[in-house]
Amino acid sequence: MKIKDHFLSQEIFDIKETETPGVFKTSPIPSDLSRYYESEDYISHHQDSGSLKEKLYKFLQSFNLQYKKTILLDRISKGGKVLDYGCGAGQFVKFIENDFETLGFEPDPDARTAAAAKLKKASLVNDIRNIEDGTLDAITLWHVFEHIENQDEMLHLFHEKLKDKGLLIIAVPNPTSYDAKHYGPYWAAYDVPRHIFHFSKNGMENLIRKKSGWKLRKIKPLVLDSYYISMLSEKYRKSPFFWVKAVVHGTISNVKALFSNEFSSLIYIIEKR
Repeated sequence: MKIKDHFLSQEIFDIKETETPGVFKTSPIPSDLSRYYESEDYISHHQDSGSLKEKLYKFLQSFNLQYKKTILLDRISKGGKVLDYGCGAGQFVKFIENDFETLGFEPDPDARTAAAAKLKKASLVNDIRNIEDGTLDAITLWHVFEHIENQDEMLHLFHEKLKDKGLLIIAVPNPTSYDAKHYGPYWAAYDVPRHIFHFSKNGMENLIRKKSGWKLRKIKPLVLDSYYISMLSEKYRKSPFFWVKAVVHGTISNVKALFSNEFSSLIYIIEKR
């Protein structure tokens, strides 16, 4: 499948299935990939621009933050040690810092500066290799894993840092959801080339099954993602009344997913064995 970078460069990229069925990779990966993040509109890395898109994002984000925290509180004790890997401007780290011993890691310098300004109890780490092995109760990656090219290396590193039965929580978009199929090459969550990998539900299950030392415990939806992704997709299509269409197709996606479990974004709760 050929996908345009609608967000920034307007360049065309291929998405090809890897040797793991259901896992796809963007090709080619630009050697200067960091350039494709250099935009004031890249919402993970900017603050309070006041745009309509950002206001919607932050409104939905407030619900998602509570939902994500509840996932942690249901599975690990208060005061447990949590690393948010790829923490962006630090919203989730800030949100949970009173409940857990919280660490954040973010490679982008501007986002890291924004995160540091928010935090009171939590702290940022420059290199997660400096975290003592076997000390983390959970590592979270909220729409981050798809950006990582050296996934085998990082999964091994995450395994080292977690306690026995510690949790790796990965949220990624689902290209076999209704909204992905409806929007096709305009589906905003392809986000090439920033999204290097793309995981169907079966693909992520296959990937974890192949990796020794991990056990997939549960899959949960991120229900609100379908609305935001549909809104962006409608804007890429230059649709009139894109708000209305986004609500309609976001809702259809979620209703269909109640039967298929193919939500627009999925959270994989994975245990270290």
